[in-house]
Amino acid sequence: MKVSEVMTRDVRLANPNETIADAARIMAEIDAGILPVGDQGRLVGMLTDRDIAVRAIARGMGPGTRVGDVMTAEVRYCYDDQDTEEVCRNLAEHQIRRVPVVDREKRLVGILSLGDLAVSESNGETGAALAAISRPGGPHSQSAH
Repeated sequence: MKVSEVMTRDVRLANPNETIADAARIMAEIDAGILPVGDQGRLVGMLTDRDIAVRAIARGMGPGTRVGDVMTAEVRYCYDDQDTEEVCRNLAEHQIRRVPVVDREKRLVGILSLGDLAVSESNGETGAALAAISRPGGPHSQSAH
């Protein structure tokens, strides 16, 4: 199955100069815990609700903190025409639960989450990915920053 068949297409973006309060409001509106961060048409980062809590609030930063100051700048992504089994393996290897989806011109076209995969997959790849992602640590652990 291709990523484009299961991804979430309606994606809102945050800007690195917006505040984390603005980003949190967007997350609340769309009932999501992650926002891609874009600047002049380029994907420049990802911001999660956990980034806001751990990288900002826990360190004494206020709601006026810029998104760019707490986002994850190293963005892993997948292509909309990639096979979901391959993407599941990559998610597991890098311990990520959600990944932006781009087309071959590298334009953001969606987000793919383990939830999207779980609803669509019946071959066990999603379960294996979740087990690997759930291991403690990894490059996206908050203690790594």
